[in-house]
Amino acid sequence: MTRVPLRPLARVLEARSKGENPDRIERDNLRQRHEEMRDTSRLRSEGRLVVLAGLFLCAFIVVGMRMGVLSASEPSEPRAQSQGASIAAARANIVDRNGRILATNLATHALYAQPPMMVDKEMAARELAQIFPDLQEAKLLEQFTGTRKFLWIKRKISPEQQQLVHDIGEPGLMFGPREMRLYPNGHLASHVLGGASFGREGVSAAEVIGVAGVEKRFDDWLRDPANGGAPLELSLDLTVQTAVEQVLFGGMKIMSAKGAAAVLMDVHTGEVISLVSLPDFDPNDRPRPLTTGDAADSPLFNRAVQGVYELGSTFKIFAVSQAVELGLVNPSTMINTRGPLKWGRFSIRDFHDYGAELSVTDVLVQSSNIGTARIAMQIGAERQQEFLGALGLLEPTSLEMVEAPGARPLTPPNWSELSTMTVSYGHGLSASPLHLARAYASLLNGGTLVTPTILRTKAPARGPRVISSEVSAMARDLLRQVVVRGTASFGEVQGYQVGGKTGSADKPKPSGGYYDDKVIATFASVFPANDPRYVLVVTLDEPEIYASGEMRRTAGWTAVPVAAEIIRRAAPLLGLRPEIALRGPSGVTLSSN
Repeated sequence: MTRVPLRPLARVLEARSKGENPDRIERDNLRQRHEEMRDTSRLRSEGRLVVLAGLFLCAFIVVGMRMGVLSASEPSEPRAQSQGASIAAARANIVDRNGRILATNLATHALYAQPPMMVDKEMAARELAQIFPDLQEAKLLEQFTGTRKFLWIKRKISPEQQQLVHDIGEPGLMFGPREMRLYPNGHLASHVLGGASFGREGVSAAEVIGVAGVEKRFDDWLRDPANGGAPLELSLDLTVQTAVEQVLFGGMKIMSAKGAAAVLMDVHTGEVISLVSLPDFDPNDRPRPLTTGDAADSPLFNRAVQGVYELGSTFKIFAVSQAVELGLVNPSTMINTRGPLKWGRFSIRDFHDYGAELSVTDVLVQSSNIGTARIAMQIGAERQQEFLGALGLLEPTSLEMVEAPGARPLTPPNWSELSTMTVSYGHGLSASPLHLARAYASLLNGGTLVTPTILRTKAPARGPRVISSEVSAMARDLLRQVVVRGTASFGEVQGYQVGGKTGSADKPKPSGGYYDDKVIATFASVFPANDPRYVLVVTLDEPEIYASGEMRRTAGWTAVPVAAEIIRRAAPLLGLRPEIALRGPSGVTLSSN
């Protein structure tokens, strides 16, 4: 800023020439400068007042608008917000067909530590090791005295454990709210449910996600708030599932089997009423997958859905039914059963010598491999392949479980005439017990294909026809005779007409060939045979029992008695009334003499 002198020399000289007092010049300039400063200060103050008034006006307008919005809205309770609230999501319940809880949620807490806030770390480590025996005191102390500022101790704890930790009185031990998945029935239906775990986690919330079974298959649906908390309804019947598991577990132990599976299916709707795989697990404490050895030895492996096996003579009813459907044979047609049946360097033999020939009915009742192979030769490879494909035996099932798509049947790489013969009696083609249950249901329900489902269906759609109703009725009659006078005689259940077919297939070796003393024993049954309602498939892995003076491994001695007991227990639970045979007249009768 340029400073103007208060006594400019030019004006002083001019004043002196006029005889004026030069000091007046200084006073006038000083007064003028003060007036200019005062005017500038006043303008600045007035501007500040205007701006401040504008700010107050805007504030009053905002407050007034907010008050108007609040007065026009419904009153609501304020909710506390937390950092982890964005990942907290309620998960819908899973129930059986009668609305009974299979999976639900439980409010609990997680335990974590902030070492910088801890007062007595040694005492805290010692007390925690006593409350949680799986924790090591030395390791806890090492973590508490390290450089970490935060560490999880337990992802979920019980209310009792929470109180014990609280009683320690350590400010560095803290609790975070959790919603955990609870399976109140423990091991029951564990392979169907699969289990759940935590996904994204925060101190104040955690995301629950499915890891297997229907929990993973329907993970998005179970977490979708648009469903309004509606439960996922399964086709399982909790009571029937309990009975099947108990009987199958007992049968597996009695038969010294390493594993077992059972599938109980409605023949008309395809609903799976019970699905069991043993050994099983508790989804509340899901074990870790095996990292070495055979994955099928893990309790997590679902033998009923994931396991594909050669199911032996249970396939013979398919060859017989197709041949009758094509008009190649009828139940009384005689078939050459002389053996062995040679094909190149391979020989097909029967378990017993059945003589020179058997009727088609007896080929099935006596379970003749040679007779079935000769029937299959009449059918041919192409037509056999087409029929088995129509029954769903060549593709994965569409069951609503994440494990189902991976269970692809193992088919012959080259479907030759030899493959046609061996596949007809269940060798050379591997499928799951679920595949077999679907095929039997489709064959015996009148001849229409069913789609297996684990969900409760209210209006099932009728599938395409795979065989005529007349041949379907004939197949039911033949399977009934297998139980009455054939290889499944131990399958008779008083009051219920059971029909079915046994299958005993040697287990293949990993290196090639087959074991001589290890079999997969299967019994595929239908009941009641005169009016089919349900199909039951029972499979035992490497069963054996000492009976009648020798070691028995075939399905007739192992899988059939187990299936019969399951039907005896489950049929009344399914609402099936037993048929009581009428007795002859009793008491006093009139006679004419």
